[in-house]
Amino acid sequence: MILCLTVINNLIATRRIAEITRRLNPNMKKKIPKFKSEDKEREFWATADSTEYIDWEKAKRTVLPNLKPSLKKISLRLPELMIEELKVLANKRDIPYQSLMKMFLAERKAKGDGVGKAKTYISL
Repeated sequence: MILCLTVINNLIATRRIAEITRRLNPNMKKKIPKFKSEDKEREFWATADSTEYIDWEKAKRTVLPNLKPSLKKISLRLPELMIEELKVLANKRDIPYQSLMKMFLAERKAKGDGVGKAKTYISL
């Protein structure tokens, strides 16, 4: 980071050169490059300073009410008895058994694992 020192009335003010440049030419922002894939975009933003590309002072907060987390279908082999028991538990709670399984997994994940503990989600 490059600093600029300014003396005004015996007071020293420090400012980043980037701030001064932006004040002199507020429209001076780098153009966001075009990306061939989301992976390339992720790689770029992992290392880039977004303030060089976006004027966050002009940004507005927004709510995305219909945004849903992406889901991935998996195949899981479980003993039939376990599935039947899960269905009974789910029926008592009046929810689908697959939702109950997601709740159980989320609870277990939320408990977290301490340092040095093995990550075991299902005990046999």
